[in-house]
Amino acid sequence: MKIVRTEILIDAGGFSTSPEWQAIQEQLSNAIRSVEWPPGSGSFILHDESGKKRGQGSGVTPIKDACMLRLKDYGWSLETPVDIAAVRRPGKMDATLPVGERLFCVEWETGNISSSHRAVNKMALGLLKGALVGGALVVPSRKMYKYLTDRIGNFQELEPYFPLWRSVPVRNGVLAVIAIEHDGVSKDVPRIGKGTDGRALQ
Repeated sequence: MKIVRTEILIDAGGFSTSPEWQAIQEQLSNAIRSVEWPPGSGSFILHDESGKKRGQGSGVTPIKDACMLRLKDYGWSLETPVDIAAVRRPGKMDATLPVGERLFCVEWETGNISSSHRAVNKMALGLLKGALVGGALVVPSRKMYKYLTDRIGNFQELEPYFPLWRSVPVRNGVLAVIAIEHDGVSKDVPRIGKGTDGRALQ
């Protein structure tokens, strides 16, 4: 799998020059690029089928799980409850890493575009309130989106709202949106079913 674009929406204070941020970037990049399909292929090839119709397209959750398992190998915590904007109980972040007394979090989009907005809003609020030192949302590119289950949030649909998130007055921290993409498509590779174990994509 490849990273085709990284958009830094917030870069405030000195965190982006810290060794912690450099290590986070390297670990996250390695975890994303380690995702492969079919298993053992050394690349990430999607089944050549649109996800427009029900029951078609490749599932997103197994792709996410493969990356999360690699982050866990680096020492990240998965499904961490983080109290940022909870009314009753804290919501969970896909992956978190302690940085001093705060957290860096990664969210991998598996829902629709509304879910993507909520994820970025939550991370921006966490930065504003000082609970987070940084956050990154991983979303498919528009090119990749059409091969996944329908209506998954994607980079191009989020892009018009980037100026809004850039205006959040954060004192110290980083907020990023990362666009990922497949290496190719083929009718000869199987579809990634929703129930596929993420370990199969490592």
